[in-house]
Amino acid sequence: MVHALLHLLVPGVVALLFYRPRWRRAWLILAAALLLDVDHLWATPMFDPTRCSINFHPLHTYWAMGNYAFMLLPPLTRVWAVGFLLHMALDYAECLQLGVVLPR
Repeated sequence: MVHALLHLLVPGVVALLFYRPRWRRAWLILAAALLLDVDHLWATPMFDPTRCSINFHPLHTYWAMGNYAFMLLPPLTRVWAVGFLLHMALDYAECLQLGVVLPR
């Protein structure tokens, strides 16, 4: 539950710090990065509290993260890219908390 709350609070802090004039719009986009979790629908079981999402779900792979990094370049996709990478960082932190060793 705390992890899900962080997916809403951390984007809010980032929006307030870096997108002050339009922080509400930025927060909505950053928080919409939760849409990446649609790939959990294809997993069996859909939710496993002991499973690390990184490199397990298709939108959580290192290849996908590389694409998110490239999305930082065009200004039109930059806020989305920041949201996706924040999402990956939060999921990675959860993996560390679970004590899961991630493949390189």
